[in-house]
Amino acid sequence: MKRSLLTVLYISLLFSLFSQTAGNTGINSLVRQNASSASALNPSSASAATTASALASSFENYEFSAQIAMTDANYQVTAGDVYLLSFSAGGNAVSYPMIVDTSYKIRVANLAVLDVKGKTFPLLKKQVEEIVMRNYPMSGVQFVLQKPSVFFVTISGEVNKTVEKRCWSLTRLSSILENCFTNYSSNRRIEIKSSDGSVHTYDLFMAERFGDLSQDPYLRPGDIVSIPRVSRKVTVNGDIERPGTYDLLEGENLKKLIEFYGNGVRETADLSRIELFRLIDNDSKDNLGRIIYLTSKDIEKDLPLFMFDTVTVSSYRDLNNVAFIEGAIQVSADIKLEASNQVPVKISEGLRYSSFVRQNKSLFSEVSDLQNAYIIRGDQKIQINLVPYLYNPDYYSDLTVEPYDVLRIPFRQFFVTVSGAVHTPGRYPFIPDRTYEYYVAMAGGFDKSKNRGDSVVITDIQGKKLKKDTIITPECNIRAKSNSFGYYFSQYSPIATTLLSIISTILSVRVLIKS
Repeated sequence: MKRSLLTVLYISLLFSLFSQTAGNTGINSLVRQNASSASALNPSSASAATTASALASSFENYEFSAQIAMTDANYQVTAGDVYLLSFSAGGNAVSYPMIVDTSYKIRVANLAVLDVKGKTFPLLKKQVEEIVMRNYPMSGVQFVLQKPSVFFVTISGEVNKTVEKRCWSLTRLSSILENCFTNYSSNRRIEIKSSDGSVHTYDLFMAERFGDLSQDPYLRPGDIVSIPRVSRKVTVNGDIERPGTYDLLEGENLKKLIEFYGNGVRETADLSRIELFRLIDNDSKDNLGRIIYLTSKDIEKDLPLFMFDTVTVSSYRDLNNVAFIEGAIQVSADIKLEASNQVPVKISEGLRYSSFVRQNKSLFSEVSDLQNAYIIRGDQKIQINLVPYLYNPDYYSDLTVEPYDVLRIPFRQFFVTVSGAVHTPGRYPFIPDRTYEYYVAMAGGFDKSKNRGDSVVITDIQGKKLKKDTIITPECNIRAKSNSFGYYFSQYSPIATTLLSIISTILSVRVLIKS
């Protein structure tokens, strides 16, 4: 008996491997297709789709797809399924496949004929094994799903185009709708017409939002899925728990939109300031694109909503006072700071500048002159050194931020001093990667009447002398030498002329006296 059982199991294994090798791509690719499309209607289902896709990628043949089916109590026997029945009869191993056709009648050896329509695999397995055990006790009966069926389902209605998609018995409705919807498709009131002519309606929104899988059924051979056209697509945003765009059913209006679809307002919602943007007015074409201001009373009245309405629930936080930071501030890390910017910042009553500055320190950059910042408050100008606010943890100041204060941050400008024998001595803005020639040119060039040979003396901020080919750094001093002979001659020739005139005059007077 043991040898018979081993023989049965061995033959079953060989037959299973042979059959599965013959077509090991169908269900596996189908599982991948269904997994990748699981998020077609709701991005929140992406994690489940990822899990299913991961399973499919590791299950490379029918055997594993069959294993998935046999571990799911919902797997329904389907026309095209191939099952394998193995048992021992009179010491002989018996093993043969059982194929389910569209009649849904299968013969269990020569023992019985079963109607399997509507039955799940666990129920069928139990019935088959009981029949064999009654006739062949201790026969070691084994009944397994060898190859799950693959079938086609038609999708039509408000879709990009009518298509047929491959499915199997564990394919749900939501998983086949990827790339099917138009801008006017609805995931509500989806109809499925079965092969027996019966029609059932499903609401995928309820399945996705609340996990009601009765609204996301398994598909069956011959199903025709009809996607309806959206009736009213309405958007709700602002201070609400679940903002989004929703397809309202008949009779659902403002109250249902906010309390059911939007899951209610947040604690900071200001129900006295609700805005309704109405793109299309069913009552009058003169009111297209207008804004209607609503309150909580309109919610209680369940104000009717039209197609493409947008409802915005304001927040009390929007009413907070603001102050401004402007000047040398970096509003984006990706944009080089070359011009002044201004940023409004919401403030609360009693906020101190110490906290205000630290909260917004990311706005400051290397060109922000924090030491020379100041506050514009009405007609007042209040100087404020921000360095201790930022870098001294023990620093304290009770200076508070007032509404509409402007904290102005000057640009920190670096200069280079040019002096001596140039036409326009002075301080000039520092430009990186320049030599002395650039700054001398900025000063009008050398005064050739005073300077000979472009002679200069360059010193850095510490007073250290630099070579002429050195790149100039901030706060360097460039002095053009006055070393021209003509310059010195013109400086001292008047003195020499005067002295000679005096001497000549004295000598002339002495000659006159003697004569």
